[in-house]
Amino acid sequence: MSGSVLRGGWGRCMKFDAAIKSVREIEEPKTMSGKGIRVEIFVSKGFCDHEVSSVTHTLNKANDLLQRKVFQVRFVSDKPGLVSGRGGQLVRAEPAIDDHGFSEMMFVVGGTGVGRSDWMRRVRQMQRQARSVVLLSDAATHYIKTTKAIDGNVTTHWRHAETLRETGYYPNLTDTLAEKCNGIITAAGSAATPELVVGLISPYLESVQIAELANLLLLPAVRKSSADQPKDVGQNTGLFNRRVSEVIQVMEANIADRVDMESLAKEVGMSCRQIERIFREVFDQSPGKFYKQMRTKKAWALIDETLLPLSDIAVATGFGTVSTMSKSVQAAYGVTPAQSRARKSVSLTTFETA
Repeated sequence: MSGSVLRGGWGRCMKFDAAIKSVREIEEPKTMSGKGIRVEIFVSKGFCDHEVSSVTHTLNKANDLLQRKVFQVRFVSDKPGLVSGRGGQLVRAEPAIDDHGFSEMMFVVGGTGVGRSDWMRRVRQMQRQARSVVLLSDAATHYIKTTKAIDGNVTTHWRHAETLRETGYYPNLTDTLAEKCNGIITAAGSAATPELVVGLISPYLESVQIAELANLLLLPAVRKSSADQPKDVGQNTGLFNRRVSEVIQVMEANIADRVDMESLAKEVGMSCRQIERIFREVFDQSPGKFYKQMRTKKAWALIDETLLPLSDIAVATGFGTVSTMSKSVQAAYGVTPAQSRARKSVSLTTFETA
């Protein structure tokens, strides 16, 4: 790898060093043909501007990092020409011709026109060609609703997933960031799109390049595809009464800067004794223990699903020191953070991407 790839960015890459012991310890990146990797984005009128920008910006930054146009992007549509996004973005799309001009990878982005567009035919054609297909948010939801007998796990944005569960029976629907089934990747999309794209192209990059790409995108962390979508417990007001939800929301808002029970009680307009009593009734444990479990769970997720240094995670979860965090994590999960991080490769997706 040339030194120019890391010029000006090595200092930022060092924060990923806890998970990347040595570039030589991981598998070699996949080889790329002289023509590069062709990526097409299927758009419909009313497409999600943010998801389109996330895909194109991430691939462009990867090209900048590699100092050549490895990832070549084009737009396709069943109604070619100028296609307008929901937020006013315009793209010029080529016609999606049946059984012709397939790229190595296709993204179908979400948006208001997904249900009215005929992209499913091209998805099936790509599937028969064993080429990668990625369905984001609304597109994933439409695929799940209209496809019968899906025999593997699927996912979509958690808000859509809640609606799907209320309106039908979807036993294979998960709340992870992405799933792969029969060659089709369904994903949450939205703000998690850049992380997914980084994960999908990671087999073509070295570990330090993955870290530098995340830095260029200003991503504080790159989660695995198997990570749960962020959904605060305190927002599930249907599970708890109003007082419990308010307490949990204050705890969730103060993961890094721990709040003491007196301040918490003052924030929600209750006494410490009242909080203690309702937590014993609802959770059969003290609010202090519940709060610590919440912070430990957050720490474990960051340890297992991101490349952040352990010292940063300890601070971000209110433990302050790595040793304090390690004791809590080991008591809850049976291994220390260092043992969990003792891996030789960086794998951001839990499925093969090619």
